[in-house]
Amino acid sequence: MIRITPRIELDEREIREDFVRASGPGGQNVNKVSTAVQLRFDVAHSPSLPEPVRERLMNLAGRRLTQEGVLIIEAERFRSQRRNRDDAMERLVGMIREACEEDKPRHPTRPTLASRKRRLESKQRRGETKKLRGAKPGMDC
Repeated sequence: MIRITPRIELDEREIREDFVRASGPGGQNVNKVSTAVQLRFDVAHSPSLPEPVRERLMNLAGRRLTQEGVLIIEAERFRSQRRNRDDAMERLVGMIREACEEDKPRHPTRPTLASRKRRLESKQRRGETKKLRGAKPGMDC
């Protein structure tokens, strides 16, 4: 079991890892060894996630989420398979923890009296400036 929060634990069987060849530098190693990791986690059908967390995680995942609701995390930052596995797992746990945090409700505020006065005064000054740019009376153009 992978502990996310005190109330949420993931079963390792819910996570599938595939190893593929990484792109980028690495010499012969990159052509021979499959060090990159594709971690797949079925968000839509996971029994471990409460419904509100599931919805927030699906919003957070963005383009990493497939049509079927599977989250795919690709890790190829490191040259070793072990470090890439750990990196992918840390990113998954981090995303789930972020999804556990509820958004604070926004309380709309009103502008203060002083800020309203400043706004109106600046509009007045701007209007005066523009008025001075107009054609002067008695001038023919």
